[in-house]
Amino acid sequence: MTDTTTPIAVTAAAAKRILFVVSDEPEGTVMRISVKGGGCSGFSYGFELTTERADDDFVIERDGATVVVDPVSAEYLAGSELDFVDDLMGQAFKMKNPQATATCGCGTSFAM
Repeated sequence: MTDTTTPIAVTAAAAKRILFVVSDEPEGTVMRISVKGGGCSGFSYGFELTTERADDDFVIERDGATVVVDPVSAEYLAGSELDFVDDLMGQAFKMKNPQATATCGCGTSFAM
């Protein structure tokens, strides 16, 4: 499902890093972002590489990089932005989620 009302935006930095990460993977590999129960704040973000897509996945494309999100996770991610940061603390994908009322120190879990 390609939708004009995608649940997340992907920054240029995130797209560039996704392309780098999938460059050694099989053709058609994309990044899947999901939300799962658990983590120190209640929910956690999941990032995985996959070649599988469901018919109802949201597909977000930016600068040649593709991200897919399942419909349930999309509800928790609506309005979010996926970024890639490279600073003194290290390199990581970071979600900026306006729906999150709290996040943990590592940035991988959140509360709503």
